[in-house]
Amino acid sequence: MIRVSEVRLIDPEGNHVGVVPIEEAQQAAEESGLDLVEVSPDGRPPVCKVMDYGRWKYQQAKRSQEARRKQHTIQVKEVKMRPKTDVHDYQFKLRHVRRFLSDGNKAKVTIRFRGREMEHPERGEVILRRVAEEVEDLGTIEQHPKREGRVMSMVLVPKSTP
Repeated sequence: MIRVSEVRLIDPEGNHVGVVPIEEAQQAAEESGLDLVEVSPDGRPPVCKVMDYGRWKYQQAKRSQEARRKQHTIQVKEVKMRPKTDVHDYQFKLRHVRRFLSDGNKAKVTIRFRGREMEHPERGEVILRRVAEEVEDLGTIEQHPKREGRVMSMVLVPKSTP
């Protein structure tokens, strides 16, 4: 399916054969029992290689599968609090934030205001600043405390390991 008259041919060992007519390249591929694959169609003349195409596709699939297996996706884990969160509940949720950061995930700390709590948003900001100070050994602030309606939130990211 290669539609040019001449190609730059590379043999199965990776050695450069030279510029040859397409018929000669196809014959070389048939003699070795392999496929003629166009590697670089943009070149003048195009570069073709004699290889086992099925085996090459299989190896590419295996490499991409191995890469997917090794990669770690970062998730954003959320912890919700209130301005009147008690000491024990605060410590419990702080342990969750520490665990999320140590696992390499981002942690979003959210404070929801209800009713008259809306009158004192500074209380929520104090709690968020305290969380940031207590986990500064594991993470840093990516998004500073920001208020959107009844919700104030902050995003922490794990510190990069040198």
